[in-house]
Amino acid sequence: MARQELARFLRDRRAGLRPYEVGLMATGTVRRTPGLRREEVAELAHMSVDYYTRLEQARGPRPSPRILDALAQALRLTSAERSHLFRLAGSNPPPGSNVVRRVRPHVSRMLERLPETAAIVTDAAYGVVAWNPLAQALLGGDLARGTTNLARRRFLGQGQLHESSSTEEFGHIVVARLRRAADRYPHDPQLTALLAELDAHSEEFRQIWQTRPVHAPGHRSKTLHHPEAGTLRLNCDVLLVPEDDQEVVLITADPGSSAARTLYRLARQTA
Repeated sequence: MARQELARFLRDRRAGLRPYEVGLMATGTVRRTPGLRREEVAELAHMSVDYYTRLEQARGPRPSPRILDALAQALRLTSAERSHLFRLAGSNPPPGSNVVRRVRPHVSRMLERLPETAAIVTDAAYGVVAWNPLAQALLGGDLARGTTNLARRRFLGQGQLHESSSTEEFGHIVVARLRRAADRYPHDPQLTALLAELDAHSEEFRQIWQTRPVHAPGHRSKTLHHPEAGTLRLNCDVLLVPEDDQEVVLITADPGSSAARTLYRLARQTA
């Protein structure tokens, strides 16, 4: 636990807040400093003033995750600031209670700037939450409905599934990620329903689930058999959006290859 750094961080964030920003009414007394008072933060975080004061003076005990969450809410911390607070206190920041199914605007805009790269964003339950036109042309028009889930597509055949050399490997990748999601979001109703559906209707899913596969996202190559574009040798690279537990999947081809020329042609057709 980095007590001095934690204390400094709390003081800085308290000083940067104004009473009206946290719903406190301005009083008639003139404040010597523009930020919140310690007793106001303590009240917002539902803790004693003495306890909070000791934290700011770097002489308090190691705060529990519940206390840290309360402080993050009281000080109106961003997701990144909340994670930093937990790390200063020597704790791992827990994820939110539900899978994040929205896409940050800057992530969506990034997909638009990749005209010759097929790109999708998947949430922790493998729902496709964003895509660009080339990805739709390459992976199937059902992406446009906005309800595509790659786990359902892989194990239940829902949606447009093209034959690929990585089909078996991808099954293990899907289960590994869903296992992580089940641990992180045990109370997410949509995820619970998805796992129950896969368990009820896919023997392959049940078998892989029992093996407890582990997978770290990174680079993969695969051969995709597209019904119109033919056989394509493609590269898949994954970028993480850690604050939302999402993955950006970038699908490209080696420069100068026949697959690269095909992607270029598809990109022109979808522009």
